[in-house]
Amino acid sequence: MKKSRVPTTRFGRLARLGLTAGELVMGGVAESVRRLGKAKPADAYNVLLTATNAKKLAERLAGMRGAAMKMGQILSMESADFLPREFSDALAILRDSADTMPLSQVKRVLGREYGKGWQSLFIDFNYEPIAAASIGQVHRVFTEDGRDLALKIQYPGVAKSINSDVDNMAMLMRLINLLPVEIDISSIVKEAKRQLHQEADYIVEAHYLRDYRKLVEDEPRFVVPGVHEDLTTKRILAMDYVDGVPLESLGKEGVAQELKDGVGALLQRLMFRELFEFRTMQSDPNFANYLYQPETDRIVLLDFGSTVSFEEKFTHRYAQIARAMIDGNNLEVRRLAEQMGYINPGNSDEYVGKILNLIRLASEPVIQGGIYDFGKSDVFARGRDAGLEMIFEDMSEYRVPPPETMFLHRKLVGCFMLCSRLGARVDVQKLISPFLPAS
Repeated sequence: MKKSRVPTTRFGRLARLGLTAGELVMGGVAESVRRLGKAKPADAYNVLLTATNAKKLAERLAGMRGAAMKMGQILSMESADFLPREFSDALAILRDSADTMPLSQVKRVLGREYGKGWQSLFIDFNYEPIAAASIGQVHRVFTEDGRDLALKIQYPGVAKSINSDVDNMAMLMRLINLLPVEIDISSIVKEAKRQLHQEADYIVEAHYLRDYRKLVEDEPRFVVPGVHEDLTTKRILAMDYVDGVPLESLGKEGVAQELKDGVGALLQRLMFRELFEFRTMQSDPNFANYLYQPETDRIVLLDFGSTVSFEEKFTHRYAQIARAMIDGNNLEVRRLAEQMGYINPGNSDEYVGKILNLIRLASEPVIQGGIYDFGKSDVFARGRDAGLEMIFEDMSEYRVPPPETMFLHRKLVGCFMLCSRLGARVDVQKLISPFLPAS
């Protein structure tokens, strides 16, 4: 893991993004020069949206951490519908890890949260982090009373800079044409800020972690770490240390297809329970948030900072639209899409048709029936082509999805991507049907 000091002031973080914007613009100039004289200029995408620029952006956001990196992670997962594949693929580095703090910053946070003499709480403290994400990094420790724990330590300054980070990232994405200026994203920005403020409060995450552990206690193949209250603060979360291998490693050649399929089915079923039964969802399906324990054939679920709760009315409509799509009831699909805010009054019939096509594409595993092969699916490519056409040809009608769907969409996309990485084959319709109204 690369070590770098976390920029802690708003001005310092703004300056970092400003320098990043300059680098991306210069990269775009170089790309424009490279394209000169070509018989068919590659003008389908903005010259700024190259793999080289995406790598630069990912590296800079990994160094900033905080809300800026979190928005980059979200973009990397949801950009398949409207960005060049090489750009979204290069951003994928943000889903793996962030830079880590130097030792001086780690000790400063520990001293601020635990007070003078905090070292006496531990008989062993591994200062080399075992994981690093957008909001904090994780260290394995052994306490004075013999507990084997994982401490998630929040990066200094990220909580105070959430609002400015989100605003500045939105400005940066407009500058490099990731977000066309015509699109109003104010409601999405507001929701992102609200959710990220929640994510930066580890007392809240500890609450969700305890509750979620109870929700899945009837699922013996899931492991959720326990919380240790005495060492948990607003900026440090103390949990059981739980070992495992990266879940996505099951996607390698040589792993039994039966195991891949079983894990994929388990993840899909859990997602449906979250949405329709629990109405509580861990909405950050980062690959790093899942581990696999080969000895016990269990899946470890990590990181509950981005947990969301849904109203029954909200989840009931999703159940209704899933049933309507399975039944091929197009009129009902359109009616529900209007109620949910995907279609707005005054939209042309042509635009409505494109929206309904995107909904069907996103729901393909549910609609198809029978075994769906995630590893061979090209739904992302088809969705990207359809999304690009809709955004650039129907700009006057395009609206961002309702803000309350933002984190649900992230979970749906992330769970699909994880099953795709595993190469899982799953009868998704069979799994969702028990949660849906009768035909």
